Amino acid sequence: MDMIEWRLQGVEFATCNCNWGCPCQFSSPPTHGKCEAVVSMHIDQGQFGDVNLDGLSWVGVFAWPGAIHQGNGSCQLYVEDRASPAQREALLTILSGQHSDPGANVFQIFSTTLSQVYEPQFVPISFSVDPDNRVARTSIPGVLEASGEPIRNPVTGAAQRARLTLPDGFEFTEAEMASGSYATQGSISIASQQGHGHFARLHLTGHGVVR
Repeated sequence: MDMIEWRLQGVEFATCNCNWGCPCQFSSPPTHGKCEAVVSMHIDQGQFGDVNLDGLSWVGVFAWPGAIHQGNGSCQLYVEDRASPAQREALLTILSGQHSDPGANVFQIFSTTLSQVYEPQFVPISFSVDPDNRVARTSIPGVLEASGEPIRNPVTGAAQRARLTLPDGFEFTEAEMASGSYATQGSISIASQQGHGHFARLHLTGHGVVR
């Protein structure tokens, strides 16, 4: 099968059950022994072959019983219901790691760690994000709520800034660290308060992260 060229550019907000900063970013075990996460992205510019993906949002809910690389994970994907049939198929193809070089990006790598992928849902998604101020809110009525806010000084309560740079990262090159919370229902029911969060401007292709 010939590889179809694709590209996604946009802002991502991700939050997981680890402590702020997330040791997984440093190849260390997850804070609480397992990894659970909610990832939201709004696509500013996107293309899969001749299918335009501009303006769509998607959300992924993930749960692994241990560290991500140990596998046996579960995934539930949500795609904005206004996406056309062609856009739905294109986006799900990208998110499932197809038409990507091995190890090229987060979608392809995560796909190798999943043993349970639930049927994707096409739903109304409300996603507002301001990466500069580290604020985000994702809502799928009756299914999912996630939010991001700045990390705050434990003494003064003042907002703090921290960035993580991964020159060879498979998801982003640089991200703003934040505090994130979420609660989900459905096939994967998980919840966390004031755990790790990050904001990143993604630019991904089937060949890797565009630096």
